[in-house]
Formats: sequence, structure tokens, C-alpha cells
Amino acid sequence: MLEAVLPIKNKLYRYALRIVGNEMMAEDVVQEVLIKVWKKSAELESVTNREAWCMTVTRNLALDKLRRRKVILDDVDDHRNIADKNLSPYRSLQSSDTMELIREAISRLPEAQQQVIHLREVEGYTYQEISEITGYSIEKVKVYLHRARITLRNKLTSIYAL
Repeated sequence: MLEAVLPIKNKLYRYALRIVGNEMMAEDVVQEVLIKVWKKSAELESVTNREAWCMTVTRNLALDKLRRRKVILDDVDDHRNIADKNLSPYRSLQSSDTMELIREAISRLPEAQQQVIHLREVEGYTYQEISEITGYSIEKVKVYLHRARITLRNKLTSIYAL
């Protein structure tokens, strides 16, 4: 069973990090997920979408850890660097500024919209998988994603229209 989970451990880590906002806490969450998978490996043979199950467990453990420690959420994915290495210094700075604006705009979204947009746009999950991970209906996932995109588009359009 661990063979099925180990390839997605980085996704689990990014998702946990997005929720708890602390690298060490995110690592602890992923470790707890792997332990839970190990202990329940016999029961998990019947689970059809193990990745969604693991993401749900990650979400629940991360939220539990947050509640216990009362940590404030951090910006989305500070650990990701998507800048092209071949960019000029000006373009690199511009790209960095744009990413910072996007992170800031995402951090101002309601929590449900932040989760859904992270799972869809960063992790690449389908609506069905997001529904399974978060417990929201597919319709609610679509609504949250639509509202988040509109809010982000309006925010970024108003900034670049200046």
C-alpha cells in the first residue's frame, strides 16, 4: 500500500504546507499520513481512489494540527519557484512581483475558495477528486472555483489596468 502513496508524498506535503503554513508541521502531517496508511493497509485495499483518500486524511490531520497549535495560515505555496531560469533580471523581477500579487490575492479569498483553487490549479485534481478530498459537492466545488477565478481576475485586472 505504501508503494501507492509514496509517489504522491510531495503532493501531500504541498497540501499540508498550504494548510498549516509551516514546513516542519507539514512534514509531521505527511509522516502521520504514512503511518496511518501503514496501519490501515489491509482496510485500504477496498478504497478505489487512494490518492483522494490520502489527500482527505492529510487535510484532516493538518486541520487538527492547526487547531491544536492555533497557527495562522501562511501564503499559498511560498516554497514553489516557477520562474524561468532563462528570464532576464527585469522579467524575473516582474514575474516574481506577479506571483506575489497572485499569492496575496489568493490569501484574501475565503478559506473554501483557497482550498479549491489550490487543489485544482496547483495540484491538478479533477472536480470529482476535489469533492472527495474536501467533502464538498461537485457543484459547490465548481461554484467556489468559479468565484475564486472571478475574484482573482478582477483583482489582477484592476492592478494591471493602472
